[in-house]
Amino acid sequence: MFFLQNISKQYGKKVLFSGLSVQINRGSRLALVGQNGAGKSTLLKIIAGETEADSGTMNRAKHATVGYLPQDGVYKGGKTLYKEAATVFQDISRLELRVSELADEITIESESGNSNSASLEDLLEEMGQLQNLLECRESYKMDAKIKKILFGLGFKEQDLSRMTEEFSGGWQMRIELAKLLLAEPSVLLLDEPTNHLDIDSLQWLENYLATYGGSIVLVSHDSRFLDNLVHEVLELSGGKANGFSGNYSSYLLQKSERQRIAEASYANQQKKMESTNRFIERFRYKSTKARQVQSRIKSLQKSTDFELEGSERDIHFTFPEAPRSGRILVSLDRISKYYGQFAVLKDISLTIERNDKIACLGVNGSGKSTLARILAGSETCQNGHRSEGSNTLIAYYGQDVTEKLDPDKTVFQILEGQANSKSPSELRSLLGSFLFTADDVFKPVAVLSGGEKSRLALARILIEPANFLILDEPTNHLDFRSKKILQEKLSLFSGAFFIVSHDRDFLEPLVNKIIFVKENGIELYNGSVDDFLGEIRKYEENIPKTGDPAPVSVSELQKDRKRHEAALRQQKYKKIKPYEESRIRCEKEIEYLEKRTGEIESAFARQETFTGDNAMISSLQTEYAHIKKRLDILYDEWSNIEIIIENLEQEYRKQ
Repeated sequence: MFFLQNISKQYGKKVLFSGLSVQINRGSRLALVGQNGAGKSTLLKIIAGETEADSGTMNRAKHATVGYLPQDGVYKGGKTLYKEAATVFQDISRLELRVSELADEITIESESGNSNSASLEDLLEEMGQLQNLLECRESYKMDAKIKKILFGLGFKEQDLSRMTEEFSGGWQMRIELAKLLLAEPSVLLLDEPTNHLDIDSLQWLENYLATYGGSIVLVSHDSRFLDNLVHEVLELSGGKANGFSGNYSSYLLQKSERQRIAEASYANQQKKMESTNRFIERFRYKSTKARQVQSRIKSLQKSTDFELEGSERDIHFTFPEAPRSGRILVSLDRISKYYGQFAVLKDISLTIERNDKIACLGVNGSGKSTLARILAGSETCQNGHRSEGSNTLIAYYGQDVTEKLDPDKTVFQILEGQANSKSPSELRSLLGSFLFTADDVFKPVAVLSGGEKSRLALARILIEPANFLILDEPTNHLDFRSKKILQEKLSLFSGAFFIVSHDRDFLEPLVNKIIFVKENGIELYNGSVDDFLGEIRKYEENIPKTGDPAPVSVSELQKDRKRHEAALRQQKYKKIKPYEESRIRCEKEIEYLEKRTGEIESAFARQETFTGDNAMISSLQTEYAHIKKRLDILYDEWSNIEIIIENLEQEYRKQ
């Protein structure tokens, strides 16, 4: 359907990709992956026709249509939600309007007494054609389709008559997504479609896309979402594209295997070079080895550097040690929050303690972000009381934090404006750990990508130590590797945290409590996200209660480990011993032959040798030539044995 050939795109000095080729077939389920800034969104825009490539060609099937959902920046106004969604069916609306006009004209013509006129026949014929066309377009299903999509994405019946400008940015993105799904283009290009969805609407979208008739190209950092939908992965890295078959988990395994093979090849190359260097150093100054030494020097000069993948930089940071606090960090006592007459939160009581690792779940609009802001102290409530415990220090990352960054300020100025106790060098060091180096710190916020803004916002909450982190959708716009690093650092954080997120895989290993925000209050659950969702959906696992092996004591485990290590040493000894014996034999023979070569050369250097028996001279020359050939063989054998022993040593070091 689409074929991009030798596409190149560059912004200033930064080359996003060069000579890139991509094919989107009918029914494709393709994921674009790569670090922030690799060019995923730009590639989608090129396919959608919103951005031009610097070079290359794009061919597309004659009747193929494209629907593109950007990461953000969509705004609708001036219509009700229902009418905005119905704009997708403008052709049907025009046909229905014309049918209505024809009905009026036919009535007038009939009442005029000209029931047999040619004009009336023309009107009736046109109406018949339009009605057939409307039936083919299934116009009678339009209302049901609109409601199915809107309700699936989380809108309610009462929202249908609301003006679109009343909806927040996240809901605006859902409106745009709904229109794309209603339009049913040949190719859906979705850039982070899950960023503004709660778990329920995400699950609905996942199910809907699984049966979608067209092709889908996805950019998403939700690994489970990708696993369930795609069967191709295109990785953008270092300006190149690497294709993988299978879902995201399969891609990770294939990438790991490719990396393992590349690293093994690189290691073998390095060992070969080291062995060659050792040979050169050992025999460099022996005139008898000059030819062999020169041969190995030439082989080194001909060898090329082996290029390893994975040279892209990752963020690297550590949350400051959480200062000691009292047992209670924040307490909410019967608080309520209203927007006009609408109660977002009503009569909520909640206590956050210093060891709490909390995930906040709930449908969009239930009040999760509002609760996060109230806990952070950045939003007031009409009723109830909020109090902080002894030495509570809060760091807050809001869902809209990237949108609130001043676009006219530079990266450095954003941190500088918040830091009271940090020197410029300390701030630059912190920015460097989030990949803002050199002149990057002087970039204005306005030119940053979504991922870069997210990294900057994360850097900002690390300026001062905190013992309570409140993070509202912190993984939006972060690539997989950055998200993984954030997850690892949160698992090591010694304070408490409260995370609003729909990313199940991100939350699962981190939290020990769930707060589920619902229409009539909150529900507290002790346990993991998967356990909680399992209960919500009433899935019960039948775990056998009998037949389990008896628990093993720590001392038994230690004994097992020692037995295992001893077995490995014995196994290693048995494997390496024959090669070590061969190496010793080889070195002894080399030593003997080198000594004998020296003796023959000394004999040739004496004048009396050539005044003696000619048969003896011929015998020495024959022996000398034989020894030189044998030494060449032994030198190669010695080098190969060295490599084999080193490989075996490395293999057992890993076990």
